[in-house]
Amino acid sequence: MPSGSETTAEAVPGPAKGPGGDGPAADGGPVATEAPDAAERRPGRLRRLAALVRRETPRTVLAVLAGLTLGLAFPPYDLWPLSIVAVAGLSLLTRGRTARQAAWTGLVFGWPFFFLLLKWLHVVGWDAVIGLAFAEAVFVALLGAGLAVTSRLKAWPLWAACLWVAQEWARDRVPFGGFPWGRLAFANTGSPYTPLAALGGAPLVTFAVALTGALLAALAVTLWQLRRADSAAGTRLRRALPALEAFGLAAAVTVAGYAVPVPTEATDHLDIAVVQGNVQQPGMDFLGRPMMITENHARATEKLAADVKAGRAKKPDLVIWPENSSDLDPFQYPEAYDRINKAVRAIGVPVLVGALVDHPTKSGYVFNEGILWDPKTGPGASYTKQHPVPFGEYVPFRKELSKVITRLQRVPRDFYPGDHTGVMNMAGAKLGDVICFEVAYDEIVHDTVNAGARALIVQTNNATYGRTGQPEQQLAMSRLRAVEHGRAVVTAATSGISAVVAPNGEITHRIPEFTQGVVSASLPLREEKTVADRVGASPEWVIAMVGLLSCAAAFVLGRRGRTKDGKGQQ
Repeated sequence: MPSGSETTAEAVPGPAKGPGGDGPAADGGPVATEAPDAAERRPGRLRRLAALVRRETPRTVLAVLAGLTLGLAFPPYDLWPLSIVAVAGLSLLTRGRTARQAAWTGLVFGWPFFFLLLKWLHVVGWDAVIGLAFAEAVFVALLGAGLAVTSRLKAWPLWAACLWVAQEWARDRVPFGGFPWGRLAFANTGSPYTPLAALGGAPLVTFAVALTGALLAALAVTLWQLRRADSAAGTRLRRALPALEAFGLAAAVTVAGYAVPVPTEATDHLDIAVVQGNVQQPGMDFLGRPMMITENHARATEKLAADVKAGRAKKPDLVIWPENSSDLDPFQYPEAYDRINKAVRAIGVPVLVGALVDHPTKSGYVFNEGILWDPKTGPGASYTKQHPVPFGEYVPFRKELSKVITRLQRVPRDFYPGDHTGVMNMAGAKLGDVICFEVAYDEIVHDTVNAGARALIVQTNNATYGRTGQPEQQLAMSRLRAVEHGRAVVTAATSGISAVVAPNGEITHRIPEFTQGVVSASLPLREEKTVADRVGASPEWVIAMVGLLSCAAAFVLGRRGRTKDGKGQQ
């Protein structure tokens, strides 16, 4: 009996068959036939399933461990070398597999990785962590399939690195505008690869990290083959050359960043003060009573004004409040307007205030704005967040989903997106405002710098996710953006982490989480653009397309090889 057959055919008692063995019986009676018994089929399927589980369990466990390893490379753990180890692990686990097998490996790699990375979302619900982690892991499943089919090509580590960029390119854009969390570049904001951001942005950093990991996987494959080979010394030396080449290339890619100049020379400076007013408590109900957060930031600003008047502090040119620092719309609530106005007049310089503002014509919609408040003329120029967070700041398919997921009712109004960059003239300098999660999106920050921003401000409110690791992950993105664009980055947060990042990515000032405080700094202003500013998204598109074309080439070559094999057998 052939092994692995789907059903088992066995003789069953019945009337004798005709002389041909397949016709009617000699007496003309019907042939007695009977379908295979379901009870007999079931053990065969169970045996095959058990064999499949036994065969795939070790690889699945290793993939889960590799995914968790990648999670430890990101803040708050910050073990960036593990990102290389994880890439190498996934490359080895998918090498030589079928696309379907490797897709499973990619899924069980990606799901634990994103679960560990995004566990800060548990304040919304663990089901949200599991669901979002799974959705993001689907992209890694596709990556795993691509790694498998291209592992049969020459120079496969190169195609593997391109596919990592292609996977991030897709995740950054779909669905609902994408979710860029978990890019390899964001785990390498203080590594030898970081300076590469000044040449090709986050995609080039991801490419370099992935290429290094894939080259180390190629090194491991070659060493394993040498271990099993039994040949003369000269032959073994020739077989060892690919291992030496892989190691040399991996080392060269790792140190390449040190050859990239990171310009930091400033043409001017601006004295700033960042106010972190703090909140009542972390979590979904961080707002507390109305006007409390506004009051916190107003009092901290007035205390700074008193210190300036007493000579204990230098008067800043600009004061920066975070996102949602006014918990009421100052244009709808006179008490909020008056309280902000009083604090701004006390310090006597412009203050960038974060507030939710009702849409003037669309009922039920609000703007998430940064408003430049002048001590003499009041509110003036503003920036509206361009990329609201789906399911956090607006609900797609609200009418249908709210009936099923009642938790979505906690987002009562949808944020309306802005249509322009946040470049404003603040205290005589052109600065670019970016709000919260927007720092994760390449194009928003890139457009802000190219619109003339000489430094960047990230207004954020991470109080919901306080003490979960999320603020550290977002601050790491600010560090990468500083190097990528050669701009100082100011992060102003309601409850932390507020910080000032120099153009070389170094954190020069920092206020801990859930601490009311003010940090004063001399902000370097730069006009020179980096190579990354000039080339924009071109490197990402090119690298991603090369990765996709490598999959197409592997598919075509595979079919051609099967066709030749079939002709040879004939």
